[in-house]
Amino acid sequence: MAHSTFGSRTGSAGIDRARVDALADERLDWRFKALPPQAWGRTVQAYLASEPRLSDFGTPLLTLDAGALDHNLRTMAAWCKEAGVTLAPHGKTTMAPALWQAQLDADAVGITLANLPQLHVARAFGVQRLLLANTLVDPAGLAWIAGELAADPDFAFAAWADSVETVALMDAALQAAGVGSGPDPETDRPVEVLVELGGVGGRTGARSVAEAEAVAEAVRAAPTLRLAGVAGYEGSVAHDASPEALDVVRGYLQDLATLHRRLESAYETEHPVVTAGGSAYFDLVTEILAPSATESGAELVLRSGAYIAHDDGFYHGISPLARGAGPTPFRAAMHGWARVVSHPEPELSLLDGGKRDFPFDEGFPVPQLVRGVGAASGVITKLNDQHAYLRDAGDTAPVGAVLRLGLSHPCTAFDKWTLIPVVDDADQADPKVVDLVRTFF
Repeated sequence: MAHSTFGSRTGSAGIDRARVDALADERLDWRFKALPPQAWGRTVQAYLASEPRLSDFGTPLLTLDAGALDHNLRTMAAWCKEAGVTLAPHGKTTMAPALWQAQLDADAVGITLANLPQLHVARAFGVQRLLLANTLVDPAGLAWIAGELAADPDFAFAAWADSVETVALMDAALQAAGVGSGPDPETDRPVEVLVELGGVGGRTGARSVAEAEAVAEAVRAAPTLRLAGVAGYEGSVAHDASPEALDVVRGYLQDLATLHRRLESAYETEHPVVTAGGSAYFDLVTEILAPSATESGAELVLRSGAYIAHDDGFYHGISPLARGAGPTPFRAAMHGWARVVSHPEPELSLLDGGKRDFPFDEGFPVPQLVRGVGAASGVITKLNDQHAYLRDAGDTAPVGAVLRLGLSHPCTAFDKWTLIPVVDDADQADPKVVDLVRTFF
């Protein structure tokens, strides 16, 4: 019986649609802070059938815009097709199986995740092709992965390794779990490994091509592992779009291309993978890595994840499509909503949303609109757990006014909400809520 490998396009790259559809039958209650009491006791499906409006919801609130989500999905799929690369979007951005399904439907070849709990969620929803953009040395986690691979020939999985010590720990844990000792090679499957190259001062990853080559040799020597490609994350070596930062990214990616060329004859799979590419520099990843990947027959896999929601802050400024790498930029699909609850000083208003509700690690929320009125003014200068300090808003933010906020960094927005309303058009005075997206953090 043939089984899937991560780089192979045979087999399924799908998700258990019935399991995702069953989320519509979840009964709503007080556990979901986004929802008004009128929704309690109803299923998701029944509540949406009542055609709720944004004004039915309290504040603070995070929403997604249906039109922007669809635009971003189509835009990224078209960009990847034109560039001749594939996409396994980073699912840790949203941890929302319904959005993973939408990405897979838009030609993604799999889902990328960052840790073991996230893998548990993905397998619970039947995701068939998973890339762990991290090392996995937890013995219990490796035993679980081995069991998943043995039980499901259509399940494809690959993890990263960046040191000889990592490889030794993985091999020992997998041997202890029985990998390599079973009578049937079709159900006793080795774990695919991508050698990770890092950068000095960056995150994980071998710090030189030579060190990475040593890791590859260790993988080849481990009976429970298979060398399947190379991996890296250019977003850990730069954080802006200045010429200097872009040059650093290019240099790092050229080293990754060198590593791939040196290991090309050592791969132990017919479908090797070269992967890099967050949502900030995927144009440079394609420019530098695509030629060597194509020449060798490897698959270049991007892992961009933030594009689906995009934002009005960090990614708005750094996205390749905002830098001219495509004809159509992404649109911000996520917004915060907060109400003015106090106006204790002439130039100070307090909103009822703070760090527990909105992302703040890549910039504070920015006032955009006063719901039902028009443009907002002022600037948020400080956040507490449950309050935002809005200054210089003048008469545009009286007590009781609801402001729409532009946000920065999707990866620290979704994790604050277990259920996120999707509106038909966030620019309307009182948008219709057309969906509720369930997250699993």
